[in-house]
Amino acid sequence: MFDKRTGEIMVNQLIEAGVEHIYGMPGDSINEFMDDLRKQQDKLSFIQVRHEEVGALAASSYAKLTNRLGVCMSIAGPGAIHLLNGLYDAQKDGAPVLAIIGQVSSDAVGTNAFQEVNLQTLFQDVAVFTEQAESSEQLPDLLNMAIRAAYAESGVSVLIVPDDLFAEKHKKQPKLTSGGFVKPQVEPDEMMYTHAVELIQHAKKPIILAGRGVKQAKGELLAFAERMQAPIVFSLLGKGILPDYHPFNLGQHGQIGTKPAYEAMMEADLMIMVGTSFPYRSFLPKDTKAIQIEQDAKKIGNFYPITVGLCGDSKIILQHLTNRIEQKENNFLEKYQTKMKKWHMHIEGEKLKNREPMQAPQVMNALEKFVDDEAIISCDVGNVTVWTVRYFPFTQQDFIISGRLATMGSGLPGAIAGQLAHPDKQVVAICGDGGFGMVMQDFITAVKYDLPVKILVLNNSKIGMIKYEQQQMGHLNYETNLGEMDYAQFANSCGGAGYRIEKIEELEEKMEQAFITSKPAIIDVSIEDKAPLPGKIGYEQAVHYSEFLIKNFFKNKKIEFPDLEETIDRL
Repeated sequence: MFDKRTGEIMVNQLIEAGVEHIYGMPGDSINEFMDDLRKQQDKLSFIQVRHEEVGALAASSYAKLTNRLGVCMSIAGPGAIHLLNGLYDAQKDGAPVLAIIGQVSSDAVGTNAFQEVNLQTLFQDVAVFTEQAESSEQLPDLLNMAIRAAYAESGVSVLIVPDDLFAEKHKKQPKLTSGGFVKPQVEPDEMMYTHAVELIQHAKKPIILAGRGVKQAKGELLAFAERMQAPIVFSLLGKGILPDYHPFNLGQHGQIGTKPAYEAMMEADLMIMVGTSFPYRSFLPKDTKAIQIEQDAKKIGNFYPITVGLCGDSKIILQHLTNRIEQKENNFLEKYQTKMKKWHMHIEGEKLKNREPMQAPQVMNALEKFVDDEAIISCDVGNVTVWTVRYFPFTQQDFIISGRLATMGSGLPGAIAGQLAHPDKQVVAICGDGGFGMVMQDFITAVKYDLPVKILVLNNSKIGMIKYEQQQMGHLNYETNLGEMDYAQFANSCGGAGYRIEKIEELEEKMEQAFITSKPAIIDVSIEDKAPLPGKIGYEQAVHYSEFLIKNFFKNKKIEFPDLEETIDRL
């Protein structure tokens, strides 16, 4: 006779779906399901985090890295609310994530019971699928539907379960719906291909803007660029798709980008957007013909008035275009390859300056000597994003970050997820002290599960990006100082390894010690504050920055010109 708990059936479904671990925190409204997970812990691990936000951010990072379902779990009320930030990160970056959320007992739903909140309303905006089970019979099918929806729409599915339903037994084998997902094959029609080829053949100064959506089509992207002789500019989420020193790579675009990328984009007579929803209109040309290659039809034309939209798999579309266009010669590419060489020389010069106190470029110069080519780099959000993207030379490393949500605190959860997804790889998180301070309690999670992640904290005791933004708007700085904190001592107190670096001559020796140890380690580097100036400063930015300097002069009766020489050089 079939006699299985609903929770047991669901655990087996998750295992069959390829789920290897769930991030969460035990609690009263999921304790029944926790007991079912305990019995299958050799096949499906529960990773206990210290804060549910970290669990959701880790699930999102896992999905971004692997293109597989990331799963997190929480109790009702406070636990569910904590998940929201990480789930929005998954939604904004198109990562398939499933959140299983406990609810108060079935007989208490709707009575304003202890810790009860309206979970369906709470998750309505963030999720592509939000359902609350009303009976145990529904749950196996609802779980399959949630998994399919997360994969099909590259988004968040939320399954809400009153805890008592997990314990109810099924007397007969459930007639399950399909748990798999069939990916549709979408391809442009012949007329759209013909129009795109005509635009490409007539372009004298074509440029490619590529994002995370082309990550699985590196070879096709490069073959296309070589046939066109077109330089490639990458969005932030496209970091690492090509090595930084590749001759076709002009680096990142936007506020964190390179000067050659900005100038080439503004000079181009054809822009080809591949797998990106680059949102910063001011960094794109005013009136240039454009082709957009995008899997999701809803995103075509969202951020730029395109001439031709090609909806489908970028791998297939790039292959077709490459086969249809003639080999081109392009002085435009050569011009910006020369400019890019000068940019790299400028960046290397910044990194090699022997200055005290230290700045971020010197730290990146030391770090690159210890990071493997196959490493996973989880970058936090803030000034640290600029320092990592601009000064750390990517070769073949995987890069993960909170992209369109840009939430601080994503660096450590990304490292935890990266190490669990790839136990044999080196995993490094690069964080600012502001972002790390938001989630630092979960360094203990890395210690508990023996995850040898290395956490570099660039510690300037400030929310540096916000300080710069206030200056850029012409305002005086207010409440951007954080105060002093020794994160190395914190690491040691957690049972990990901590290394505090305050002088440039200590950099390589202590970094080497941190990378040699098998323990999770924090490398806490005290750095001097430095404005994260964009590769190309616009007129409006320069005007507002001048306003800040004038206000600062009258307030303090003295002139302080932070990074003035570099500012003038970028104009």
